[in-house]
Amino acid sequence: MSEPSSGKVADFTTTIGPDANFKGELSFDSGVRIEGRFEGKLTAKGRLHVGKGAEVKGEVQVGSVLIEGTVRGNIVSMEKIELASTGQVHGDIRTPRLMVAEGATLVGNCNVSADALKPEPGKREGDVPRGKTIEDREVIGSRR
Repeated sequence: MSEPSSGKVADFTTTIGPDANFKGELSFDSGVRIEGRFEGKLTAKGRLHVGKGAEVKGEVQVGSVLIEGTVRGNIVSMEKIELASTGQVHGDIRTPRLMVAEGATLVGNCNVSADALKPEPGKREGDVPRGKTIEDREVIGSRR
């Protein structure tokens, strides 16, 4: 499988640089590139690029996403999720399309289908899944 398509710098009107640490809530319409650390909630109609060495911790709901760094949290993508060979996701994903390069890490539940974005019974449309991240889940212990 080929490497995911990388976005051109011009595609991203906002960049969080490699020396930046951002905590909070970020929403955007076009594209954002994260090269540093982000903790919180990301909501966007546009494209998110998590650069190599970058770390995102929290809920992500975007149009599409390219992950070359690490995301710890649940991801909902309206179009597609691209996971590069250096990319890591520790959390659940929902998307109509998923591209995973050899060497990538994906730890969590995946819902990849045309119905992936339909609200679950009892939930409103647009709700971000509230599942626990892999760090919050109890590990089933081995018998001693």
